Amino acid sequence: MLLERIYDEDLAQASYFIGCQAKGEAMVVDARRDIDVYLRLAAANDMKIVAVTETHIHADYLSGTRELAAATDASIYLSAEGGEDWQYGFDGVRMFDQDTIPLGNITLSAVHTPGHTPEHLSFLITDGAFSDQPGFLLSGDFVFVGDLGRPDLLDEAAGGVDTRFVGAHDTFVSLKEKFLTLPDYVQVYPAHGSGSACGKSLGSIPSTTVGYERRFSWWGHYLEANDEAGFTKELLDGQPDAHAYFARMKQQNRQGPVILGAREPLTELPTAQVADRMATDEVSLVDTRHHSVVHQGTVRGSVNIPAGAKVASYGAWALDPEVADRPVVLLAADQESAMDLWDHLVRVGIDLVAGYITSFEGLPLFVPRTISPAELEGFNTELLLDVRTKTEHAAGDIPGSEQFSAGRVLWNMEKLPREGTIVSYCQSGVRNSVAASALRRAGFDVVELVGSYAGWIDWHQSQNA
Repeated sequence: MLLERIYDEDLAQASYFIGCQAKGEAMVVDARRDIDVYLRLAAANDMKIVAVTETHIHADYLSGTRELAAATDASIYLSAEGGEDWQYGFDGVRMFDQDTIPLGNITLSAVHTPGHTPEHLSFLITDGAFSDQPGFLLSGDFVFVGDLGRPDLLDEAAGGVDTRFVGAHDTFVSLKEKFLTLPDYVQVYPAHGSGSACGKSLGSIPSTTVGYERRFSWWGHYLEANDEAGFTKELLDGQPDAHAYFARMKQQNRQGPVILGAREPLTELPTAQVADRMATDEVSLVDTRHHSVVHQGTVRGSVNIPAGAKVASYGAWALDPEVADRPVVLLAADQESAMDLWDHLVRVGIDLVAGYITSFEGLPLFVPRTISPAELEGFNTELLLDVRTKTEHAAGDIPGSEQFSAGRVLWNMEKLPREGTIVSYCQSGVRNSVAASALRRAGFDVVELVGSYAGWIDWHQSQNA
């Protein structure tokens, strides 16, 4: 048996490629939407992808299940659990608890593990060439390394009302009746790692075991004592902000994401053409440079989404294709870099990319306004805006600030002042630059605090030394 973990550092998301060498067959669980990585794995191992499935209707990224099935003619398998409100809107083989997917000598058995979502399935894997007992569990967003999938996202992202309490109860029961009945040796492979907003304290280690989690997890003693009330309180307390784009992902994943097919390579665009299209609001220009460079001069109306590890995350914060269905133009070093940026963006449904430019030559530049911590005191601001998470804000903030996380602030614009100046900050300045540039594009007067909260702390301490 071949079991490969494909990890996206951007969204802290794991998908799994499972292959039977004897039959030359493979399947993918929780695929992302840029599918070349799976096609390359299949070709390198002389396998054909014959099945694709997913653990649940995801909220944090756009599923690649339909994309991969269309490219390989693989069969789609989908959860049929969770009740009428949680059924997929596209075709596939419907799976209930204990249904199986055969893959040569390998068998995947569905285990209904509601809690994070009502329809959630985990998958037990039995390598028939080695044993007649399962040895591996793909736990999706049910059990993470050192944590559990949050049960409050349906309230936060899907318009639910107090569904978190039902979800917490279901998680407790799923742990007791499904997870903890497995042998300690079963290896557990979750769908997310550290940095994901699908839990509050996910570990960065790729896998765990049932026995390790049983003995060392924060929730183990609650299950042992059958203390559901204590379990529920600790599970729900301190969950991070749910990004506003989660609602869009949840809806699109339930209906079935649009199939992109083969994407043609992006072409470099003349800057004069980009300037004309920006003037008529036909495109969104993305400045992919570090915020320290952006502060030296950028194109008015552009959005700062720095190239690197978090393009999909930041892109989903700053660009909403449901509100502004306009193509994106990327600042990129070359075509290869532009295609890599596009790969990240399609993971969150930002599909329309018109092309790229390699410089801002000929485009009108402006210098974003900034303010130092020393200048902040006495500055006439209508709102001091903290775009960090609510847990960061609660741990320490600049007096007088209000918190709207960078992943939610564009969806709370009615709570921001249209008249007067907003001074914004995050922890170090990266997230703040993303949010501030998007708010400027929406017409707000935003001044960025140099050094953000970390800079303010240093200055404040120096004043009191």
